Amino acid sequence: MKIGIVWLPNVGKSTLFNALIKSYSAPAENFPFCTIEPNVGIVEVKDERVTKLSEMSKSQKTVFAHVEFVDIAGLVKWASKGEGLGNKFLSHIRECDAIVQVLRYFKDDDVVHVEGNVDPMRDVEIINTELIMADLEQIEKILPTLAKKAKAGQSKEDLRLVEILMEIKTALVEGKIAHAIREYLSKDDIRLIKSYNFLTMKPFVYAINVGQEDIPFSHAIADEFMTKLQSPVAVVSAKIESEMMDMSNEEKKEFIHELLNIDKVTHIPTLDDLIALAYNKVWLMYYFTTGEKETKAWTIPIASTAPQAAGAIHTDFEKGFIKAEIVKYTDLIADGSWVKAKEKGHVRLEGKEYVVQDGDVIIFKFNV
Repeated sequence: MKIGIVWLPNVGKSTLFNALIKSYSAPAENFPFCTIEPNVGIVEVKDERVTKLSEMSKSQKTVFAHVEFVDIAGLVKWASKGEGLGNKFLSHIRECDAIVQVLRYFKDDDVVHVEGNVDPMRDVEIINTELIMADLEQIEKILPTLAKKAKAGQSKEDLRLVEILMEIKTALVEGKIAHAIREYLSKDDIRLIKSYNFLTMKPFVYAINVGQEDIPFSHAIADEFMTKLQSPVAVVSAKIESEMMDMSNEEKKEFIHELLNIDKVTHIPTLDDLIALAYNKVWLMYYFTTGEKETKAWTIPIASTAPQAAGAIHTDFEKGFIKAEIVKYTDLIADGSWVKAKEKGHVRLEGKEYVVQDGDVIIFKFNV
């Protein structure tokens, strides 16, 4: 799973990405045989449930879920026409599963905005216009040939593909991103267009990069932009995150208390918020396994069945699936151990049809 981070120049992108990679990078031993380029970082999706389960089980090892962030070079106007890195920039985005747009909100006279002044909604329009133009150009290249093929062969699948592409084109011409019509498409429709990897069909998340003085108003800022953008929004402060890169969790808490007068702030926005939001936006969730050796969050698509969830551990688990012992995270923590949860009747035995819920704690029964 790759999340592409997109931005205009001078919005705090280098500061944000460096803080993300240095502060949140996953331990290398969790990813054997994996070579990561300098502009790509695998980061952990911090979840206090994993930590609490690990503490309860006295686990020797704790493994969080993870997501791969790709640092895509700053976009400029007319990238779709080859300006800046042009097609190279756009091809990097095509490889990602979702897009995080970083929007500058902070004020700093020493950091000149490429457009002359700070206006997050204008920046969104610039970025989306370039992505829309690139998708429109792609459709206009492929549609005539596909339409001719569909008409000649009368294949239901080809005819439907042409219909979908026409719907996407209409949305793009109207200045809308293709993702706006995704809810009207079936799973088969999504499958038909998947190989085209349209930029604006990808899920969008927005990161509002604020200054220190904006932190007390982070909730109001998030609400404002969620209303304007009709999309998930995370508020982050790249500057503060960069200052905390070398601090332990306890030192970070103390630093934030002193810096922001925490008593007046109900929530401190952090990169954890952005990471979790991006993770959820690509329709993934996770369940847990826990024991003395290891507590781990396992990534699966939302609505996965118990055998499919077992396959995340090993394909043999899915093939030989028999049953799954399942307990809710909240029940397990309240009971204090698996044994006590069983005694209280909180552990259920589920079969192949069970749809795994986010936060389920599971032991699989299988036969190889």
